Amino acid sequence: MTSKPHLTLAALLLACASTVALAEESAKDKAALGIANNAGCMTCHHVDPGAKGPNGLPPIGPPWRDVAAKYKGQKGALEQLTHTVMTGSNPYESHWKGKASGLAMPPNAAAIKEADARKLVKWILALEPAKAS
Repeated sequence: MTSKPHLTLAALLLACASTVALAEESAKDKAALGIANNAGCMTCHHVDPGAKGPNGLPPIGPPWRDVAAKYKGQKGALEQLTHTVMTGSNPYESHWKGKASGLAMPPNAAAIKEADARKLVKWILALEPAKAS
């Protein structure tokens, strides 16, 4: 029987790289959710669809996995959504009707720094779509 130490070493390195990648992803999730909690974002938003808001209504703001799906691949989405976080949205142009109970996003410049809003939006846009159950 021939030993193949280079294959064993390659498999071990691949496993270590995967573990490091998961740890880095977990740290990004934790940092983004920390920003969101500190800025009060979680009062209106959830990460995953299906969670109910006050009185059993849809959440006030859209779930972030839905936001990621809606804006996936759109040029300028990071800038557009960061701007919306900072300045708010127009209640007459709501495109989340039926999915969120709020009419508009209020301006959040007093609650979050633009650099943090950008980090959070970048994280949101990288979320995978919700898994169908």
